[in-house]
Amino acid sequence: MRLTGKQTWVFNNSLYVRSSGTAVGPKEAEGPLKDDFDTTFNELHCGEDNWELAERRLLENAIQTCLEKARITKEDVDLFLAGDLLNQNITANYVARHLEIPFLCMFGACSTSMETISVGAALLDSGFANYILAGTSSHNATAERQYRNPTEYGGQKPNTANSTVTGAGAVLLTQEKSEIKVTASTIGKVTDLGISNPNDMGSAMAPAAASTIKQHLLDLDRSPDYYDLIVTGDLSSVGSPILKDLLKEEGIDIFDNHRDCGLMIYRPDQKVLAGGSGCGCSAVVTFGHLFKQLKEGKLKRIFVVATGALLSTVMTQQNETIPTIAHGVVFESSR
Repeated sequence: MRLTGKQTWVFNNSLYVRSSGTAVGPKEAEGPLKDDFDTTFNELHCGEDNWELAERRLLENAIQTCLEKARITKEDVDLFLAGDLLNQNITANYVARHLEIPFLCMFGACSTSMETISVGAALLDSGFANYILAGTSSHNATAERQYRNPTEYGGQKPNTANSTVTGAGAVLLTQEKSEIKVTASTIGKVTDLGISNPNDMGSAMAPAAASTIKQHLLDLDRSPDYYDLIVTGDLSSVGSPILKDLLKEEGIDIFDNHRDCGLMIYRPDQKVLAGGSGCGCSAVVTFGHLFKQLKEGKLKRIFVVATGALLSTVMTQQNETIPTIAHGVVFESSR
């Protein structure tokens, strides 16, 4: 691995996504990408007794599917990297307890999907492991209860609010050739432009996405059209226009090839306000839908930038502004 420019890692060895697994909840299963997910549940409890157990089942299911596709067992995996949105990363930690794989717990809020892959790829490229499992999850009921109001409360939300995706995704990274290659990663900086409203994550996170995309293109001396798609994680209908305008001010035009996972995962008529968010949002859209398109040759090269709001309930109650971050990974078809 070598540092190129200020923030971008270019991997020396050939690194691949050997397999992936996704599991989603009922609303996601009713969306336009329903056929691209491995497992769907028809109710939020996912057959469990409470919301936290439901989220745990989502991640366990995604991991199991990922390993089955790769035709290996958990004993073959050298390292597990994962995180989620809940206090103390309880979903990832409790799943790791069950897996009994050497574990590094990570937190980047909704950017965790690309953070775990970035770090996993760096460790793989450096020779510290042969098989690395990276995963993340979110659940509408667990996250909404922690960061805003419990679902049962029935509180009115503004149109700027996102709807947390119920879903989990996992990928297995290896140097063994497969259909999808990981070639570079850009590590984001924490950005805070003074947004303090937890019901407006799109406005808060757009500057972080703009910063990472701009730096990535500068570090690698690339233009936006180098990629078939530049995909963000959770900006949805509020943050996506802000991102495009911020980059346009810098002379960077992504209007033609930008997509947002929070807008892709739901139909326009689904009641999700501004769109989707959560760790599971970028994970299931990327590991399910976008990976499928790479494998089928419909896409050749994409840059996925997962965005995260690094807030807590304590900080928002103290009227603190919301720091945000975005990490990006380049995935290429090796067909």
